Amino acid sequence: MTEVVSSHSRVLADVTVKLKDGSVADSTLASGKPSWLVMGDGSFSDAFESQLFGAQSGQELSFELSAVDAFGETEPDKIHFMDISQFPQDIKLEKGAIVAFNQANGEQLPGIIRDVTGASVKVDFNHPLAGQDIIFELIIKEVVAS
Repeated sequence: MTEVVSSHSRVLADVTVKLKDGSVADSTLASGKPSWLVMGDGSFSDAFESQLFGAQSGQELSFELSAVDAFGETEPDKIHFMDISQFPQDIKLEKGAIVAFNQANGEQLPGIIRDVTGASVKVDFNHPLAGQDIIFELIIKEVVAS
């Protein structure tokens, strides 16, 4: 019997993430290493997961999600202005650079440098694709019931 994707499945899939203009933001096809997607673990929006329900191995899916259902809207409270003195001198602070910040729990949080004006550095901690409608293309390799 062929397994179909349900709310608690594990899904091995090649995933391509595209912007509305058709440009590829990310793809597992480039590395040749499909990703395991765990339904119901909170990693994906309900809208994303609902697009996979009922799919089975060998199936190809293509769907578009609005920003709120993909990587979220841009949240202004995740944009911070920091003094340039807070950065190590060996880091090149230029627009578009991604800098890792150490958190109190030991994990790192990536921030995107949006602007450097004098001693002020504008750092955006939103997901890099936040605020954008996204096209997802998936090739389902394997479905495992959990």
